Amino acid sequence: MMRQKYVFGLSPAGFHRIAYTERGDASASRVVVCCHGLTRNGRDFDALAEDLSRHARVICPDIVGRGQSDWLRDAHHYGYPQYCADMNALIARLDVEEVLWVGTSMGGLIGMTLAGQAGSPIRRLVINDVGPFVPKAALRRIADYVGLDNRFSSLTAVETHLRKVLAPFGPLTEAQWQHIVTHGHRRREDGTFGLAYDPAIARNVKLGVQDWDLWALWDRITCPTLILRGADSDLLLADTALEMTRRGPRGRLVTWDGMGHAPALMAPEQIAVIREWLTAD
Repeated sequence: MMRQKYVFGLSPAGFHRIAYTERGDASASRVVVCCHGLTRNGRDFDALAEDLSRHARVICPDIVGRGQSDWLRDAHHYGYPQYCADMNALIARLDVEEVLWVGTSMGGLIGMTLAGQAGSPIRRLVINDVGPFVPKAALRRIADYVGLDNRFSSLTAVETHLRKVLAPFGPLTEAQWQHIVTHGHRRREDGTFGLAYDPAIARNVKLGVQDWDLWALWDRITCPTLILRGADSDLLLADTALEMTRRGPRGRLVTWDGMGHAPALMAPEQIAVIREWLTAD
C-alpha cells in the first residue's frame, strides 16, 4: 500500500514541504530511494516501487518544485545544492544509516553527488541515463522546452505534448502513457491545465547550458554502481558510458535499444534488471 508523506526542507528563503510516497514494510532493513528527472515526479516510479516493495521499503520523493512538493519562493535556489540538502533531510527522516539509490537523469546526478561524499549513506547506486559528462547540446535541447509556462485546454492536449516531449522514454503502453499524464499535470485556477512543475526551475537550467565535466566526482564514488542507458541517448553518450565502466566505481552497464533519454523504467524487463541488482546481497 502506498503512503503519502511529507518532510520539511530549508532554503535561504524559508521552509518548504517535500512530498514523498512510501511503500513496503516500514521496518525493512533494505531501503530504496527513487529520484526522478528534471521535469518529472516520484509517481514515475510507481511500477518499479510496487515491485521492489516486496523486498524493501521504497521511497519516491517529489523534488522541490515538482509534483506534490512546494514551489520555492526564490527560483535562484533551484539547483543541486538545494536538492542534495533536501534529500539529506529526507534520509534523516527515514532514520536509516544507509540507502540504495535509483536516480533518473537529474535524480542520477543527485545520487552521484551524494555517493561521492565522504561517509555517504548510499550503499548501492543505480544511475539511469546520465553520467559525469553531460554535453552542451543535450542541455540546450532540454532548456528549449523546460520552463515554458504551458497552458493546455484539455488533458488530451497535455497528453499530446507529453507524448512528443517524452518520446525518447521508449515504447510505452497506453496505460503507462495515461499514468504519466495523470501525474504529470496540474489544474490551474482558470480551469486550464499546466504541467506538474514550477516553470521557474528553468532559470538555472538555462544558465547552465555548457558541457558538464563531473569526472572528479565520479572518481570519488566507491559503492557498487549500475549504469542504465538508452541506446539513442544524447545526454549519456556511448563513449561516456563505456568510460564509466573503466574508472571510479567501474559500474556495470546495461543498454536498451529503441529509446533515448531516458528509459522510463516501467517495462517488466527494466524493473527486473534493477530488482536483481538491488537485491544481490
